[in-house]
Formats: sequence, structure tokens, C-alpha cells
Amino acid sequence: MQKIKLLLVEDELTLAGVVKETLELNGFHIMHAANGQQGWDAYLSFRPHACVVDIMMPKKDGISLVKDIRNVDEHTPIIFLTAKSETSDVLRGLQSGADDYIKKPFSMEELILRVKTLIKRAHSNPSLNAPKGIYRIGQYVFDHNRQELKHETATIRLSLREADMLRMLAERPNTTTHRKSMLLELWGDDNFFNARNMDVYISKLRRYLQHDATVQLINVRGQGYKLVF
Repeated sequence: MQKIKLLLVEDELTLAGVVKETLELNGFHIMHAANGQQGWDAYLSFRPHACVVDIMMPKKDGISLVKDIRNVDEHTPIIFLTAKSETSDVLRGLQSGADDYIKKPFSMEELILRVKTLIKRAHSNPSLNAPKGIYRIGQYVFDHNRQELKHETATIRLSLREADMLRMLAERPNTTTHRKSMLLELWGDDNFFNARNMDVYISKLRRYLQHDATVQLINVRGQGYKLVF
């Protein structure tokens, strides 16, 4: 049975350590981030089934982080941790897109129950779970909406045509995407001139992806292209 992947974003390291250890003993796979900025990077790379986020944190607070997540992902369950009892903080958290909140101090049994309940609810419709337009390609994060391909060594701005082509390939990882279908979807015509243009774009995408040797954009002779990672 697949472990539940949970992203824990909490700047109190002692509390985070206790929560992480307890959840792992209960079969969770945990990634911890110590602030909101780390949380955003971890969200993109980890693709959690659920997030538990503290509201008050350095660099990026929990509400800002949740807003960023909700811009690309409407459905991954998010629970806020808050030490504050004021109604306004709870309301702001829920209005930013969180599904639930739990006040410190809390019992681990309650947290586990809430996480599992929200995940069960979210996965009742599997088609709603994937973030919109965000793709993990090896060590890269590709944001189709922003037309950005990010690696720890570089951020590459893509043209609209490059972004659309990479999206088609990223949606079918390790599977051949046929030349004709790409030409018809992106250019509307599979004539020779458009095919030569597409070859140029494929060469550019290969250069963009060269920072990670495990990622390959393969030419499948007589058929099309395959993005392997």
C-alpha cells in the first residue's frame, strides 16, 4: 500500500521533529520545510497527498504559501497549524484556500484523523488531484502557465510554442508523442515547413534540458518524440 506523502511546513523545529517522527511511525512519508519559501519548493518537488502548514513563519507566511499552492492546485488537502485563537486568523487561513485548521497544542491522533479524512474526500474524484500546469521532469520543475522551466542551476523562460510543446511531452512521459499529432495540435498543419520548424524547437528543448543527464528527449525514428526521465 502506498504511503501517504505529507508536506509539513513548520518553523518550530522541535515540534516539527516530533510530528515527523510520529507520522512516519504511523506509515506516512514526510517531507519537512522550515519556512514558507522552502515549503513552496518542497511542494513542487514532492507532490504531496496533503499539506500541514503553520500560519506564522519567516520568509513566507503560511497564508501566502497556501495562496501560491491554490493558484496551481485547487484540491490537495491543506490543514493549518495555528497557535492563535483569534477568529480573524482562522478565517483568513480558510479564505486563502485551506481545508481545515488545528490549534496548538494538538493531539497526534486528531491530526492523523483529519489528514486521512481530507485525503479520502479529495480522492473520491481522482481527476481533481493533479496541480494545473505544473510538471516535474527529473530535477526540473516546468510551469506551463508561467512558461518557465526551473532547475537549481537555471531558470529558463520559454516561448509559448516551446511551453506548449514541452507540455505535450511532459503529459506523456516515457511514451512516444507522434509528430503528426504534435504538428496538428500546435501548428494546425503537418506540412514540411511546419515539420522543420518543430525540429528546431525540439533541438532547443534538448539544450534547455541538458542540466539533468537523467532527462532525455529521444527521437523515435519514423514516429515522433519521447521524453524520458
